Amino acid sequence: MKKMQKMVIDLMVLAGVLALSCGGIQRPDYDDTPNPEFLNPSWMASIPDDQLLSEVTMPGSHNTMSLYGGVYAECQSWSLASQLRAGVRFLDIRVRHVRGNLTIHHGVSYQRAHFGQVLEGVVDFLREYPSETVLMRIKETFSETHDIYGAVVDYIHRHAQWDLLWHSRLVPAMAEARGKIIILQDFSGPDLGMRYGSLDIADDWKVPTLGHVEEKWMSVYKHLEAAPAGNMAQLFLTFSSGAGVFAFPGALAQLVNARLHDYLKAQTHLNRRFGIICMDFPAAPIIKMIIDFQLKEVRNRNQTFDPVSRKAGLKNAISFLRNDNDQ
Repeated sequence: MKKMQKMVIDLMVLAGVLALSCGGIQRPDYDDTPNPEFLNPSWMASIPDDQLLSEVTMPGSHNTMSLYGGVYAECQSWSLASQLRAGVRFLDIRVRHVRGNLTIHHGVSYQRAHFGQVLEGVVDFLREYPSETVLMRIKETFSETHDIYGAVVDYIHRHAQWDLLWHSRLVPAMAEARGKIIILQDFSGPDLGMRYGSLDIADDWKVPTLGHVEEKWMSVYKHLEAAPAGNMAQLFLTFSSGAGVFAFPGALAQLVNARLHDYLKAQTHLNRRFGIICMDFPAAPIIKMIIDFQLKEVRNRNQTFDPVSRKAGLKNAISFLRNDNDQ
């Protein structure tokens, strides 16, 4: 009986959110309209060159290219170009691998794009705004070849430039990252960039119903609270996104993004690093709020930043890290 009552309540909540979803919504925390309210295309220009990328707080988009397929598949409403110009710097790219081709999918839903178009879009953005860097998680979906490395390399050579990649597992300083694509490699094979598994990640995406919003929010909250005191040399990544049979992405985002906005607003007076905050249907104001959380005082370093000496010191570390190729 209690189970039935809970299901009825969940359905009522879902129906209420569906009613609110009729037509485009543009709130400070949630935006499912076609265009951002305002843009933040070059916000990384003000970050000091010697600051590690792991010390930067930045907005990200979950299932970045998922604009089609109905309420259970759609996670974003802005194009890739609009997301980048709005300030998003972490992209979550899911590719389907069929005979060397990499199309963009969210599960069964084809997203009317291929991986080459993603690369070209990011390259065009970085050429226009060379002060910026873009982190790109790449993961196979809706295919189980477990062998996308060769196809990814082929697409990079055809649609981008090899020297635009950050070729190290180590976290770069901003001077090293500017103008580059940092691949967060969520597939096997030789190193193309950093390993996705090396990040400190909270991604409790399974949310059965909208009645489980509080559990989802607590996962987000705990990881955000841990980030400021966490390892400053490690990238922190918190997904506020999630989905379930009775909690499709947009409905959940309307509820969780509101809590995220209130939480961040209460922290604005603090000097804190939150890392990457990855969202469904983010709005321009919450993106701006996230990028305003840049450390006012970066930890002291023993010597002045020197990219040349740093690269020389990378060789021994990389040879050690390569022993863990399948993380």
